[in-house]
Amino acid sequence: MTDDLQGIDPLDDHDYLVRATLDDEVVTIRVHAAPEIVLDIAGEQADELSVVAATLDYLGKRQRFDELPGQLDLDDVACAYDGYIRDMRRQFATHEA
Repeated sequence: MTDDLQGIDPLDDHDYLVRATLDDEVVTIRVHAAPEIVLDIAGEQADELSVVAATLDYLGKRQRFDELPGQLDLDDVACAYDGYIRDMRRQFATHEA
């Protein structure tokens, strides 16, 4: 079984609708990207969509999309994964270099 990210659509107020497929099933997750955590991860030039996409890639390497809750906040990811903030900072620092 493989997860395949189909798209990330901006909604409103820092929310995004994520669609992924697992085999033939479509999974949707609403992700909230609080500006404070996006800034903490990616700095002043933070792009929310990029942080959300990188977060989904991070999560997809650790669990299946259908195992994630239907609503997810980036703060929840930071609480669930000790290395999340550090790993994301490292990734975005590499992109800036």
